[in-house]
Amino acid sequence: MDLNAFWDLVERSAVETSDQDERLGWLTVVLTPSQAVEFALRLDEVRRRADTWAHWHAAYVICGGLCSDDGFFYFQAWLVGQGRAVFESVVSSPDALADLPHVRFLASRGGVHAWADADWPGWEGLDAVAGEAFDRDLESVLASCGQRVLVSPEPAGEPWDFADPAEISARIPRLGALFGKVA
Repeated sequence: MDLNAFWDLVERSAVETSDQDERLGWLTVVLTPSQAVEFALRLDEVRRRADTWAHWHAAYVICGGLCSDDGFFYFQAWLVGQGRAVFESVVSSPDALADLPHVRFLASRGGVHAWADADWPGWEGLDAVAGEAFDRDLESVLASCGQRVLVSPEPAGEPWDFADPAEISARIPRLGALFGKVA
């Protein structure tokens, strides 16, 4: 499965079904075992492109500071679930998240305490799709091929103070303004 086929499957899952759980089930059913291995590799490949401190900073601001390692990992999967065009835009500029209707909706809710569980920008289950479709020990197969996929974030670059309004203004000004985090 090449990258185009990966994105086609992710985007088609959104057309074929109506929510994340249904999308996961659909993906699990349509993937053959050999495609499942490739899906895991492609998911890892694209996820690594959004595994930066800049992207974690954006997720942190959106999630009101509630963005642990796991939360950021699920955020990356959610970002993949938005489709290729959105993903590419956000990889180029994390501040582009301010343009997403769902992110704007979250900002309008007045804080994370007002969000329903389904509102959170995370898609934890996407990581399980390949393993469930493969129906064997996927990690062992990947390891035997010399492949290792991320199981938690390993952000590139140097970290900074995510809560510092000056850093927010300099790095993600539109998101900062949307979530009231800049002076």
